[in-house]
Amino acid sequence: MTKDLFSDKRFQQRWTVKRTLGIGLAVVLLAGVVIAIVLGQGGDEPAGLRTVRGVIGSEKLAFFADQRVKDVFAKHGLKVEVDPAGSRQIATATDLNSYDFAFPSSAPAAEKIQRDRKAARTYAPFSSPMVVATFDPIVDLLTKAGVVRSGPGYQTFDVQAYLDLAAKGTRWDQLPGNTAYPARKNLLVTTTDPRDSNSAAMYLAITSFVANGGVVSSQEAEAKVLPGVSKLFLDQGYTQSSSEGPFEDYLSAGMGKTPLVLAYEAQFVDRVVRGDSTIRPDMKLLYPAPTVLSKHTLVPLREAGDRVGQLLSGDAELGRLAATFGFRTADPRHFNDVVKEKNLTVPQTIVDVVEPPAHETLERMLEAIAKQY
Repeated sequence: MTKDLFSDKRFQQRWTVKRTLGIGLAVVLLAGVVIAIVLGQGGDEPAGLRTVRGVIGSEKLAFFADQRVKDVFAKHGLKVEVDPAGSRQIATATDLNSYDFAFPSSAPAAEKIQRDRKAARTYAPFSSPMVVATFDPIVDLLTKAGVVRSGPGYQTFDVQAYLDLAAKGTRWDQLPGNTAYPARKNLLVTTTDPRDSNSAAMYLAITSFVANGGVVSSQEAEAKVLPGVSKLFLDQGYTQSSSEGPFEDYLSAGMGKTPLVLAYEAQFVDRVVRGDSTIRPDMKLLYPAPTVLSKHTLVPLREAGDRVGQLLSGDAELGRLAATFGFRTADPRHFNDVVKEKNLTVPQTIVDVVEPPAHETLERMLEAIAKQY
């Protein structure tokens, strides 16, 4: 009679051992698959994303670091990594070979990069006009002095009237009837260092345009305006290298240290949107007449960088997010919705806008001023 194998104790022991080993092996293999998936994802990022690298003006660093922005790019299969740098530095001193796109904060810098790298196109997904951040008592003083004028829903800063006062070396305590701010220092707009900062270059573009009666486009015009515009920087004394510096002084130290500060409109709007109470009721924006737009212009260096430019220019989600950081977007509805929601008084359209000089002209003037420091 044939013996039942399953009743044999030795067979049962061997079968139990094999089954246990099989289950253990399956568990190990499954664990290996899970580990491989996690490693493939790089921790937090979904698998299969294409990494795109860019060098950007530092004003956009918070935008690219925002998780909501990262998530939108991820939906399109991209992981965008950025390094911040000054716009002048991006155009003249940065090795761009390791990047897929360059994204300076000014059109002249982008123009030079496009020409040097023979890029087929550029994208200008958002911009920010240059403004003067100040306080109610200063607005009243400068209104009486003929520098501040009321516009349609906003106030303007007459650059020619300001230059006339600055050329005379006018001090604050010399303004007639000044009891609100009798400071014994020159009436000057606080800027950044023209040797380092894009915002200072934009200030030079504004003041040189007014001093020349048009865009500076020749070396003769440069020689004509440089003595006057140089003093606007040199008479300030120490200046900081980044636009965040004087704007933070404006927010924290107040009118005593910085009664007039050149800033990007986006810096002010961004703080209002944050709702962190740094913008107080007595703080006001003045729009220089004329002003310039800081055009954040992306130059694709490779195909992947071109895709980033397309998304920043055309994706509605990215446009809305850019507006929450204070930027005026290619579709004006995004910015208008943000300022309406926050009850901000800013012009929908700025009419008195001029173009900056060509990159080479701007660089020559900046270098001439730098030599005097």
